Amino acid sequence: MNDLFSQVAKNALYVLSFFLIIAGLFVCSVIAERILRKKNGITDKTSVARRSASVGVLSAISAVLMLFEIPMPFAPTFYKLDMSELPVLIGAYAFGPSVGVLIEFIKIVLKLFIKGTSTAFVGELANFTVGASFIIPASIIYYAKKNKKMAAISCIVGTICITIFGTVFNAVYLLPAFAKLYGIPLEVIFAMGAEVNPLAGNNVVSFVIACVAPLNLIKGLLNSTLTLLIYKKISPIIKGSGIGADIVKKVA
Repeated sequence: MNDLFSQVAKNALYVLSFFLIIAGLFVCSVIAERILRKKNGITDKTSVARRSASVGVLSAISAVLMLFEIPMPFAPTFYKLDMSELPVLIGAYAFGPSVGVLIEFIKIVLKLFIKGTSTAFVGELANFTVGASFIIPASIIYYAKKNKKMAAISCIVGTICITIFGTVFNAVYLLPAFAKLYGIPLEVIFAMGAEVNPLAGNNVVSFVIACVAPLNLIKGLLNSTLTLLIYKKISPIIKGSGIGADIVKKVA
């Protein structure tokens, strides 16, 4: 815990920019929700207590899933797959894109308290922004019209967004940031990629296309497929009875 707070103090300016990005994405999501609610007459009858309990549980599940990372055979070991966006997308489908951004943020905070950071928050910012690039467009599309067709379209669009944004974000920001953080030349990182994937080449473009794009594509497809398979089955529990609703009732 003390180490986490010392990291925050040491990287105060970076942490502040992190929060500004989060706030900006949250505000954009709220605006999109209000526009869609006004246009389509959307109403949400879920109680605040029920919604809060659901958000809390989904955030906790997402944080735990973030701890279980699977190495990919086509990318260096520091690129790993996790399924933490699944509960986030489910929450965003149930309550709207702003709640999705909130769950994404709480997930990161819980992960930091559980495991801390080994990347001076660079990895956490990457996870948040790349995850948001998937959650926000997918949930906005589904929120506009909730049916099976729109759910499928939303997942396709979300997967395309996370693949493109995640790839570009790695090339423009993440790879240079990690190289600076660890004092490793980018050429060394490209060589690490070429060792496991000959298509990675020796430049940033070939590296992200061969190593990063497939990872984000797989992540988007897996989270989308699982969401489409289970969301309708668990939606009544989340919005009807509410995850943790019994606990909320006892406390109340």
